[in-house]
Amino acid sequence: MSSLLDASLQRDIDRIRTKVMEMGKLAVGALNDCLKAVTEVDRELAYAVILRDQYVDEKEKEIDRLCLEFLVRQQPVAQSLRLAYCALRINLELERVGDYAESIARQLLKLKEMPASFPKDEFTQLAQHAIAMLDDATKAFVGQDAELARKTIELEDGVDLRKSALIKNLVHLFREGRLPFEALDPLTMMVRRYERVADQARNICTEVLYLCTGEYAKHPGSEVFRVLFIDEHDDCLTKISEAVANALGQSKFIFTSAGLDPRPVGKETLRFLESKGLDPSYLVSRALHQVPNLDHYHLIIALSPEVKKRFPRRPRKGVYLDWSIENPARASGSPEEVHAAFDRAYRQISESVNQFVQAVLKS
Repeated sequence: MSSLLDASLQRDIDRIRTKVMEMGKLAVGALNDCLKAVTEVDRELAYAVILRDQYVDEKEKEIDRLCLEFLVRQQPVAQSLRLAYCALRINLELERVGDYAESIARQLLKLKEMPASFPKDEFTQLAQHAIAMLDDATKAFVGQDAELARKTIELEDGVDLRKSALIKNLVHLFREGRLPFEALDPLTMMVRRYERVADQARNICTEVLYLCTGEYAKHPGSEVFRVLFIDEHDDCLTKISEAVANALGQSKFIFTSAGLDPRPVGKETLRFLESKGLDPSYLVSRALHQVPNLDHYHLIIALSPEVKKRFPRRPRKGVYLDWSIENPARASGSPEEVHAAFDRAYRQISESVNQFVQAVLKS
């Protein structure tokens, strides 16, 4: 009787592993198709990726059912229980990757044509690195390979560096007039989506380490304090705030900004930041929906009255603060008067940023 039960248990475990492996192949395949669609400007393939996302969704539901049935029927303990738990978590991560692939395809469709200046080689390297991480993460789960999971986690920094360099390059091309504004947002979004794939691969590997060792390793960066600056256009005050905050060099913080109706960062803002010795080259306007994992931000700071009207006053998580400051981008008068308006806003922001950073560090 015992051998029959063991065989039944193993059969269910193998079935779950097989389905997760199939889910991983679907996600990796969708990402590879996205890369091909982008580099070859293949709109037909982009449409196919969007339509095939339903297969990923159906596979997610199937794995959920298998895991829940396994828990009820087998009532597993120890490692078998951890496997079911990890499979459910990994299933969710892979479903998100499918959403990222669909998003990349949709961003491509927004482009009338691929700009000649698009850094195709850099984009390809970033995408291939992220896809390889996801593929190895799935293999680590199926084979319960803790060593492969650890090696895969170590690769994430490389994706982050490539992402930062590529976005900086895109912004540089835009400011030189070699990349149209309507192309900047879709291309930046595609880059960020592939970077998020690497994050999901890291999350999967963390679950694999728990499965193999029974010890739950916190996700890298889980102790980071996330701050979002938001105003109407993300073209002046939020960018000053982001630059001032990042200049503090506090590794415990991640600072991001967004706008309700984003516009390109103003030239006067860029000149002012440079006059203060701050690097504005990485600053690019983004919409609120482009901020990944908005629910995970600890502090949301509104810098204009318009935010109160259109953004939820009480986010589901985190703290909301109102820092309504007079926008120097709307100042008029002589160059000296405009600069003085920017300087007043800069001093207010610097003082407030330093105060809340110190408060967090001391808490």
